[in-house]
Parts: sequence; C-alpha cells; structure tokens
Amino acid sequence: MDYGLYEILQLFGSLGLFLFGMKVMSDALMSLAGDKMRKILATMTSNRFLGIFTGFFITSVIQSSSATTLMVVSFSNASLLSLTESISVIMGANIGTTITAWLITILGFKVSMSAIALPLVGLGFAFTFAKKENLKNWGGFIIGFAVLFIGLQFLKDAVPDIKQNPEILEFLRRYTDLGFWSVLLFLAIGTLLTIVIQSSSATMALTLIMTAQGWIPFPLAAAMVLGENIGTTITANLAAIVANFNAKRTARAHLIFNIIGVIWVLVLFYPFLKFVEWLVSLTGSDSPYLSAAAIPVALSLFHTSFNIINTFVLVWFIKPIARIVEKMVPAIIEPEKEIDEPKFLSEKVLKYPETLLISLVNESKYLFKNAIFEIVAHALNIHREDITSDLRLKKVIKKSKEDFKTDVRELYYTKVKNIYGEILRYATTAQSELKLNKSENRRVSQVKLANRKMVEIVNDVKELGRNVSFYLNSENGHMRKEYDKFRKKIVKVLRIIYLFRTQEEKAQYYDKLIKLRTEAKEGKHETTDSINKLIREGLITVDMSSS
Repeated sequence: MDYGLYEILQLFGSLGLFLFGMKVMSDALMSLAGDKMRKILATMTSNRFLGIFTGFFITSVIQSSSATTLMVVSFSNASLLSLTESISVIMGANIGTTITAWLITILGFKVSMSAIALPLVGLGFAFTFAKKENLKNWGGFIIGFAVLFIGLQFLKDAVPDIKQNPEILEFLRRYTDLGFWSVLLFLAIGTLLTIVIQSSSATMALTLIMTAQGWIPFPLAAAMVLGENIGTTITANLAAIVANFNAKRTARAHLIFNIIGVIWVLVLFYPFLKFVEWLVSLTGSDSPYLSAAAIPVALSLFHTSFNIINTFVLVWFIKPIARIVEKMVPAIIEPEKEIDEPKFLSEKVLKYPETLLISLVNESKYLFKNAIFEIVAHALNIHREDITSDLRLKKVIKKSKEDFKTDVRELYYTKVKNIYGEILRYATTAQSELKLNKSENRRVSQVKLANRKMVEIVNDVKELGRNVSFYLNSENGHMRKEYDKFRKKIVKVLRIIYLFRTQEEKAQYYDKLIKLRTEAKEGKHETTDSINKLIREGLITVDMSSS
C-alpha cells in the first residue's frame, strides 16, 4: 500500500477531528461546571492531600489536565493559590488526566462507538436549540463526545496496518531495535508530538492506534507515554511567559515534577513494565508483549500507575520542589517608578471571576498600604513607624513636631491616581464582560466604593495637612491642642486599621472600628461646642476656628 500526500492529509484531518471533539467536549464541561470547579479550586486546597484530590476531581470532571493547569497558573498569578498548594493540585491533575486515556481505551478499542456516534451528534444538536443554557451546554458535551470518537475511528482507519506495509516495517526496525536508545528516542517523540499537538490525550490516542496497528511494541509505547507527561507541561509554561513570578514558579514546578517521575521510571523501566504486565494479568487479559490487543489496557494501566506512584512518592517532597523553583524563578523586585503601577492587576486576571475578585481586593489593599496610609500619616506630620508601633498615642503626638512639608497633591498623582483608575477600569470591565453572579457583582461594587472612599480621604486630607503644618508649632497653644486632639483621633483609627490588617484576631479590631465610627459621629457636636467656647472666651479667632 502506498502512503502518499492524500493519506497523510487524511491522518491530519482525523487528528484534527479528534482534537476538535475533545475541545468542544471540554469547553462544554467547563461551561457546565467551570464556576463550581473554580470555587472548589479556590477553597479546597488547605493541605496537600486535599489539593491532590481537588486536582484529580476537577480534571476528571472537565476532562482536560491542560485546562486545570491553566486555571492553577491563573490562580497563582492572582495569589489565590500558594506555590505548595499549586503543586499539589497539579499532582492531582496528572492522575485525573488518566481518566481520559481509560475512556479512549474502553470506548475506542474495547467497544465500537461508531454505530452510535452519529445519532449522538443528532441528539446533541437538538439540545443546542434549548432555551436553557445548561441544556445547550449538555448538547455541546454530547456533540464533542461523539465527534471525539468519530475522529478516533478515522484515525484508526488512517493509520495503515503494518503487516500490509513491509517498507514501513523495515523503516521502523532501524529505530525500534536500538535497545534502550529506542526507549529514549520514542520518549523524545512522545514529548515533541505533545508539544506540537498541545494535547496529551491526542498523543495517547495516536500511541494506542500505533500499537494496535503493530507499528511499535509495548515498551516503546510506554516510552511515548512518558514523553507525553513531559510534553504536556509546555502548555502551562507558555501561559506563564507573560504572567508574574508566582505563575512561572507553578509552571516550572509542573515541569520538574513530571521530569523527576520520568527519570525514576526510566531507571526502573523494565521492572516497572513487568509490574504493569502483572497488573494486566489480574484483569484476565493476555500479556502486552504477546498480544497487540492487550496493549491499550496495558498502556492505560502504565499511565495510571505511573502517575499515582509518582504523586504519592513526591507528595512528601512538595516543599523541596517549591524551594528549587523559587531559586529557578526568583521574586522580582520592581524598581520604583515615578508613577506607581498596579501590582496585582493584569489582563490574565480577567479570565475568571475568582481571580479578578481576589486581584481587585489585593490591589485595593496594596493601594491603602502603599499610598493612602502614607499620605494620611505624613499629612499629619507623623511617621508610619510610630503609628504601627506600641508607643502610646499621646507620646506619638507629643514627639511629632516636625513639619514634613508633604505635597498631598503630588503624592496623589504619583501613588494613587493611576492605580485607582486601573481598579475602576478592571472592575467595570468585569461587570460588563464577565458572567458575574449577584454575589460577585455586589463584591465588585463594594471594591469600587471602598476605593472611591480612599480617594475622598486623600482629597479631604489636602486641606487638613496644610492646617496641621500651619498650627504645628503655633504660638496659640489652644489651636495646637485642638489639632493635636484631632491628630490623635486619626492616628488611633490608622493604628486599629493596621492591627485589623495584620493580626489574626480581626473581630475585636473590627468592633473597635465600628465603635470609633459611632464615636466620631456623636463627637462632632462636642468638638463644635469646644471651638465655640474658645471663641467666646477670646482664646482663638473666628478665622482660626474655620481652618
């Protein structure tokens, strides 16, 4: 049989159909369960074993380890997951991806799906006309599922039987009879194929078909599976190129974890294959060395046992792996710029509501810590270190007699305006373009309101700062005393906000802030009465009272 350009195009077309079915199915599952899966990812990673289960569960549901890994990279980029949490989720995703291989093995090689694939497409197509979004997504899932197996059947037909092609058999013998070098060669082929195709499931399908058609024996097919485990890490590493160092660390950890697994399996390659052969015998199947029909099950067992053993060996070394990638990808200390830039906001966080929300909150916290806190403190001519110290408030005010000559307007333009504008832009974009539920939409609105309040504080403190500086060392002791009382109240609020942000027991500081707000509202009249009394007694002028 001649294998020319037409046959090669048939092979690529079949592969394209398989990949298209996989994408449609995965996208539909993401639409059906993506929100819930992202919420699980954001909350169920408190320890490494829970993280592994989370990664396994999400990948099993959405049928794409790449999608899970990209979610993990996005969440790391938004500081929603720590490095150790990310590594544990990726370990679980590696186990979860073996479910896809089992589906292909059982439904593609053990059961004939071709008879029901087209009716399934028709059923799925009917679902797409439904009014409910969920039913439409189920229709997409059914269509993708059916098209995947139609593509697999075309792939099987497009790959020629080796027995009818002695010239191909002769060509392959040059590379399959090199001993352990053949193992390394086919490992490299598996890696390159997965990098090019960007789907370990598609490479697995090709590997299964090649073994079924007699192209390669079981050991070399196993080597290709090992290569697929390296090649699949390229997706996350490509996604992390434009992300921050947290995301890059997560992607490198994925690569290191899989490479370590491949290395130890290569060292124990033939004993490990014997172990898999024994597992196959327990299922009642023939040896994969003797029967090509037994290889699909053997390969799936190899893939599953490799990932399970690798995970439960390396789960105890998550922290050392984290330290390695921290050295590989050091934290980047951004040089100070004339105008401050957002630290947590980037286009990548707009991918999911969860990453967007946590990034908006983190950016708002950063704005307060880096700018608002400094501006208010310096406008009062008080060092931030004194506010965050244990020094009594009375002493803080007493020692703060230096005029900082703070230009609040300049600080607003360099430290606040740009970041505030970006927070509003991202928040507004999220509310108009992302499918936020009521709770998420309310949280975004709360973030916008909180930032607006911070900007109002800066505007209010402009005039306050000028007056504080003017009366800081005034000869009129009564005015100095009134402004010192005012400064003391603000410093008290700033200190409690600082403690609320930094201490674990937040409830008590929250209650104190609520109490201070109530006292401030009630204390307005007392302040007014005190000023009026000073005017009546001729201790201050009317002009002074209006400052």
